[in-house]
Amino acid sequence: MTYNEFKTKQKSLRLPEGQLAYIDEGQGEPIMLLHGVPTSGWLYRHIFPELVKKGYRVIVPDMFGFGSSDSPKGYDKYHEKHQAQRLLKLMEHLKIDEWTHMFHDAGGLWTWELLKIQPQAIKQLIILNTIILKSGFTPPMRFGNNFVTKFMISLYSYRLTNGMLMKGLFKSGLLHNNLSKADIEGYKTPLLKGKIKGMYYFFSKTCHNLPNYSALLPTLKQPALVIWGKHDEFLKWEPQEDTIKHALQIKNENVHSIEGKHFIQEEVPEKIIKLTHQFIQKQ
Repeated sequence: MTYNEFKTKQKSLRLPEGQLAYIDEGQGEPIMLLHGVPTSGWLYRHIFPELVKKGYRVIVPDMFGFGSSDSPKGYDKYHEKHQAQRLLKLMEHLKIDEWTHMFHDAGGLWTWELLKIQPQAIKQLIILNTIILKSGFTPPMRFGNNFVTKFMISLYSYRLTNGMLMKGLFKSGLLHNNLSKADIEGYKTPLLKGKIKGMYYFFSKTCHNLPNYSALLPTLKQPALVIWGKHDEFLKWEPQEDTIKHALQIKNENVHSIEGKHFIQEEVPEKIIKLTHQFIQKQ
């Protein structure tokens, strides 16, 4: 699938701040696939078609500031709470009251905030190398809200520096970088079009002030499946494993530490599909 082919599958929801792009394919039990920073729904291009074939209705949004969605002005527009509210508006628009929720990286922040607002909306959690507790969070950059950070992040929007930065990102995020030119183009294109405001908010604020979800987790009743690339340099499972398993009451059989780094959707998509399908069918 090329990025242009991916974009032709996307629909758009008009919100007060701008357009939210998303894919909605298939019929049956709904499942959302949520990206993180600095990616987009493109991250799931190997996964969502196969889940559709297995009989699911799959929703893949691009969050504000990422992918094909708008990137409006305003620093606080990218606050985790506002991003979560947009997800709820999307699902309300699609007339979906309850769904299985797969999430990755900073998608964890938007997910936990969503669960604060409307915990009954999510039926099951599929956790992929995501932000949960400070003990597992080791970001590659920590910057302030200032000119230097704006300059550093702006380098993603220029073709020469973008290529260098993306090469470094995938070198640290994949055990083996087998991405094709077309694969990488799907990640680079939105950034080259200036979709960097969401990433700027994340690295200039969230990295310094990571929300504390330790009180929220024990209140959640959703069954959870964990699929985690155990060689991730950004997000580590082991330091937070016992706390999370206890808080979310996750069974050992539903925790899978696999050979992979951060972008496991690129490394083991077939495994993610298989484990997700098996988990949902058992519930």
